[in-house]
Amino acid sequence: VEPLTKFLDYITYGYMIDNIVLILGGALHDRKPAELLEKCHPLGMFEEIKGALLQISSPAELYRIVLAGSPLGPYFEACLDLDEIDDVNIEVIRASLYKAYLEDFHAFCKRLGGETFEVMDKILKLEADRRAINITVNSLDTNLDFKQREKLYPNIGVLYPEGTSRLIKAVDIDAVRSAVDAFPEYRGVLQDTGFEGDKSIEDQFFELEVALNKDSFMQNFHYGQYYAYVKLKEQEIRNIVWIAECIAQDQR
Repeated sequence: VEPLTKFLDYITYGYMIDNIVLILGGALHDRKPAELLEKCHPLGMFEEIKGALLQISSPAELYRIVLAGSPLGPYFEACLDLDEIDDVNIEVIRASLYKAYLEDFHAFCKRLGGETFEVMDKILKLEADRRAINITVNSLDTNLDFKQREKLYPNIGVLYPEGTSRLIKAVDIDAVRSAVDAFPEYRGVLQDTGFEGDKSIEDQFFELEVALNKDSFMQNFHYGQYYAYVKLKEQEIRNIVWIAECIAQDQR
């Protein structure tokens, strides 16, 4: 029943993006289609996905053959000016798709209003800020210029627009830390253990995400609980994989 079915569809779009990026990376490195299909996330499968397992020479070709009629089609238009696929462009495509997806999902939740928007606003803004920080850190040693970096930042989030305007100009790790220092929500993420601590930035953002997802169950009559349930289950899977890796490496 709408609008719940549409909300549930939005949850799957992130997995669709990851599957498409996986296929693009596989095509770049000549991976077998069967191997790629096995690694695709089941929540991100859609009717045209098997067609994407053909050798794709450019994002424009992928859009023309596969994505134009898929839910990701509108998000992919920003990537069509990339003429070829390489490792850097693949990450640019991922960031561009997630930017469009997060902004669209946030706008949809805003139209729903009520407690759904109250819960999802915080969750989606956290995800947008995580991606803005990660894009900055990962692009420090690449040829991605400031204007290209700016286009990849979502236009939502606690950091937007003041923090992201500082991140655009960051040229090293210290500049990234300085850019977010004015935001108490993330000051601990970058300073308590730093970039070389026991916990990575990603791990610390996972903790913030889990806290928001758990808090969503303290409110009633909203759709955010469906999103939170999926993400908390994902974290359980990460924990199991981490434990298995520790056992395999004979770690306590």
